[in-house]
Amino acid sequence: MRRTLLLAALLVISACGTTDGGDAATTVVETTTTTESLATTTTTPVTTTSAEAAGFPVTITADNGEVTIEEMPDSIISLSTVATEMLFAVGAGDQVVAVDDQSNYPEEAPMTDLSGFTPNVEAILAYEPDVVFISYDPGDLVASLDAAGVPVVSFGAAVTLDDTYRQIEAIGSATGHPEEAIVVSESIETELNKIADEAPEVEVGTSYFHEIDSTLYTVTSATYFGQVYSMFGLANIADPADEDGSAFGYPQLSSEFVVASDPDLIFLADSFYGESADTVAARPGWDVLSAVREDNVYELDSDVASRWGPRIVEFARSISDALDDYVGRS
Repeated sequence: MRRTLLLAALLVISACGTTDGGDAATTVVETTTTTESLATTTTTPVTTTSAEAAGFPVTITADNGEVTIEEMPDSIISLSTVATEMLFAVGAGDQVVAVDDQSNYPEEAPMTDLSGFTPNVEAILAYEPDVVFISYDPGDLVASLDAAGVPVVSFGAAVTLDDTYRQIEAIGSATGHPEEAIVVSESIETELNKIADEAPEVEVGTSYFHEIDSTLYTVTSATYFGQVYSMFGLANIADPADEDGSAFGYPQLSSEFVVASDPDLIFLADSFYGESADTVAARPGWDVLSAVREDNVYELDSDVASRWGPRIVEFARSISDALDDYVGRS
């Protein structure tokens, strides 16, 4: 079931972009904050759409349009794994009363049997939420909650890293943590650049294949995760398979295509589902691949490799660690 939901999230939700913020009045506040990830003291300009920093009501722009939250929420529901991670990252975790059955991170997130893919409006309303965060509307969820007087914030899959930063900052504003959100997004950007800068250089043309699942769905360089790979100078074998963009950057390759492309590295985002270097090597004809013969098949955390939230830093670090290994043995 989880495998099906992962593919659905990547192939359906990923087709939706993130909406940029509108022209709202802003307040800029200077704050000095020490961030754990950077181990430095940073003076950060904080922008919020309210008249006062962290003040309410606030209006944010989400994929479902402008959403106004009248008071600081103390009963938040998240039906989005990524929104859950962002909520806890910006310091709103104590306000979260329930998350969906796929929100398994962080550990303290109050996981329930609520579904983000087949939501039950009555079950959601039983928690008396002040605001609900989602990444997917099966058709009438937003309308039903709106009718019940519950604001809904919908953010689909990020298309660029800037989309992640905008979502984090919007969630921070919506929950009364605008300053913390700015620090989080700036920390992510700094860490990503640092990881890419310090990663070992690879030869021009060094290629990779990123496997979403064993049916060979993958990502191109035009996707969110593909852009992270590009930060390391890697060439994506899947790019020619979706030159017209008809697959929204998530084409399904044939086994013959992968073998003919002979990637230098293979990254498995489906390791949770049992895929490994051994299962890859056992596939018909794959034993001849350079990545297989030279032990350059790398398992990724399946959640980290499918979520566009704060743990994108972990994803980048996994790539860097793989390149350390690859270059060190080349």
